Amino acid sequence: MIKNIHFFLLAILTTVQGFSQVEEVNPPDYIKTITFRSRTSSQGQLPIIRLGESFHLEFDVLTTDEPDFYYTIEHYNYDWTRSNLVKMEYMNGFDNFRIVNYENSFNAYQLYSHYDLQIPNQQTRGLTKTGNYIITIYNENEDIVFTRKFMIYQEQLGVGVAVKRSRDVRFIESKQSLDITINSGALHLNNPKQTVNTLIIQNNNLNTAIKNVKPQYTIGKELIYKYTSETAFWASNEFRFFETKDVRGANVGVQFIDLKDIYNSYLFVDGPRDNQPYTYNPDINGNFLITAIDRDNVDIEADYTDVHFSLLFPELTDGSSIYIYGNFNNYALEPQNKLVYNGDSKRYTGVIRLKQGFYNYKYVIVDAKGAIDEGRISGNFWQTENNYKVLVYYRDLGARYDQLLGFGEASSVDISN
Repeated sequence: MIKNIHFFLLAILTTVQGFSQVEEVNPPDYIKTITFRSRTSSQGQLPIIRLGESFHLEFDVLTTDEPDFYYTIEHYNYDWTRSNLVKMEYMNGFDNFRIVNYENSFNAYQLYSHYDLQIPNQQTRGLTKTGNYIITIYNENEDIVFTRKFMIYQEQLGVGVAVKRSRDVRFIESKQSLDITINSGALHLNNPKQTVNTLIIQNNNLNTAIKNVKPQYTIGKELIYKYTSETAFWASNEFRFFETKDVRGANVGVQFIDLKDIYNSYLFVDGPRDNQPYTYNPDINGNFLITAIDRDNVDIEADYTDVHFSLLFPELTDGSSIYIYGNFNNYALEPQNKLVYNGDSKRYTGVIRLKQGFYNYKYVIVDAKGAIDEGRISGNFWQTENNYKVLVYYRDLGARYDQLLGFGEASSVDISN
């Protein structure tokens, strides 16, 4: 078990976090393929889990020394500030234990260890409250290796979600808007404009989520949201994708492969799509799925490949940068997924080491101030098939934490005017 000093440091950390929103800590480059998996999903996607449902946090460590890792779980409010609950109020059992389930890779060029933390387990026997959570992974030196957000909900509110074309004529070709209806059913919501909060997520990306939207009006037990701009997202374009389930041959999106220290997968050269007509091309909305042919257990038998990205795009000279992201890297903007401009080929290029599988990805431009523009390369088309999730939080008068009592989901494949 981690030494007692860890508890002292953690107490200081949580005291500081209690007064401000907390951001996720992204892993170092030797940690790969962080995945939440539950009974209802095998894809790598945003973890929204039913109360009482078990789940797994899995990740790979691309070293040969089988390091020890430990975990803690903390409860947070709707706005990602620390809640006032003490651990025994939301956890049955204890955390701060070593992750004991791991296996070494087998028959792979890239040596790695696959770690699997299941909740509940013998020590952490369950989480008993709904709401937001952060799981923190530490190493044996008490350093934070990475953190991940997840949400636990209980369906006590009905949440209806309908995707519409933008009501603002300026953006009718490029934005999608959501109409939301929350039905309280048998639950009495006191002063809902103050006690109810919604979080609207497009394609599992928390970084672009819309928050703090209040109901426009109420009809009986229903809260109605039919805004013109407050619940509108840029529609973007379908995600690009590739597949590396066979490291020895070209797959979907892969132009050719080469074996060096490990296999290298060279993708076809991409180009901008903002000035091209929209074309429907089914994707999995930014997610990824680990898969490999002729493998019984992809957790430890799937290999890693260096995936080479290439984008034909004019050099940006205003301080902006281009990144590749998707759920495979938690939509993070890190040096590992930043592209470099090659003056000889007139292209932006980058290399990311990824486990065999099917991946969605997107090129985004980040300006000198850190603002993200997803549409400048991909374009924005109202026809784009996007996934939307709506989370509804409620804090009753006098309550000490935000409950997550409603979850709704819709796809813009059913978009209407």
